[in-house]
Amino acid sequence: MQGIFACGSISSPHGSCFRPACLAVDDLRLFYKINSITCGAYSWRWCVKKLHMRTNRRQMGTTVRTNAKWLFGGDDRSSSNARLERSESANEDILIFYFQLDLQTRIQYALNIEQFDVAKQLREKLTEIETEIIRQREAKRGSSKTEAQDKAINLLRVRADLQKAVDSENYALAAALRDEIAKLETESLAVSAKALAYQNVEYAFRLGQKVRHKVHGYRAVICGMDPVCCESKSWMETANVENLSKGPNQPFYQVLVDVYADPELLVAYVAEENLAEAEISEKGRFDHPYIEFLFFGEDTAGDFIPIKQLREKYDQPRYEASGDEDDDDGSTDS
Repeated sequence: MQGIFACGSISSPHGSCFRPACLAVDDLRLFYKINSITCGAYSWRWCVKKLHMRTNRRQMGTTVRTNAKWLFGGDDRSSSNARLERSESANEDILIFYFQLDLQTRIQYALNIEQFDVAKQLREKLTEIETEIIRQREAKRGSSKTEAQDKAINLLRVRADLQKAVDSENYALAAALRDEIAKLETESLAVSAKALAYQNVEYAFRLGQKVRHKVHGYRAVICGMDPVCCESKSWMETANVENLSKGPNQPFYQVLVDVYADPELLVAYVAEENLAEAEISEKGRFDHPYIEFLFFGEDTAGDFIPIKQLREKYDQPRYEASGDEDDDDGSTDS
């Protein structure tokens, strides 16, 4: 039976163990403080922030900091420019995904040993996380399907109000409502077209693929993707997204940055035009504290194999590298 903790390590969804430096038991206890007395999403968001801070302090030690500048091949100024693309929201998204996986594993373990009360409590915590995941997904700029539905419902409501105004011979109100309907129809058409475009988006890179930043030169691994930039307006201003040739309306990727390249960056959010496929010579050792719970290991091409749950999260098919056809696809549920 797969365990949850062993000698201070944490089991991953596919059976391997994390390095102790990645996530500690105390960190997860912070997260599991969520209960009916606390403030729900606020409490776990605080726990995620604490976890990130603790993980950073342990993983990004003195040795890594000493080697980073030499391996990065750049000066402090170039490193600072690269950090403009650092994304706390992307980092939080990854950690929430981890907690979701961990809770699912704990629920199954509790059921296996017939601890049904514990399983019930864990399900309640999992529901909190899944609710917040849905909220965050809908808040993303790329979630145009939901936005299109909202516009259509609003349009029906205003049309009903218009009919009532006409029936009551309130022509001034009717004229205002006609103007509002015309505006809503234009917006609804634009949003619907955008939603269709998002459904048909083609990504140049895939989950687990090792890439290189064209501008800053660091190596990274793709762990998430959005059809367009889904960051906040302030982040886009800081990261100079408007200076990109395609601006924010292109695929953006969550990438794990090799800690030996820049230990302060950790997770970046990068436009497709700024990424290039890593060369064979660049597919060597890659270290990051999140690798072991997002991926199964490397394929024959030197890229990472995403776990089934990560592929499902982004609705991405399994990729077969040459020679990997007979490998385990990692489809075993946690």
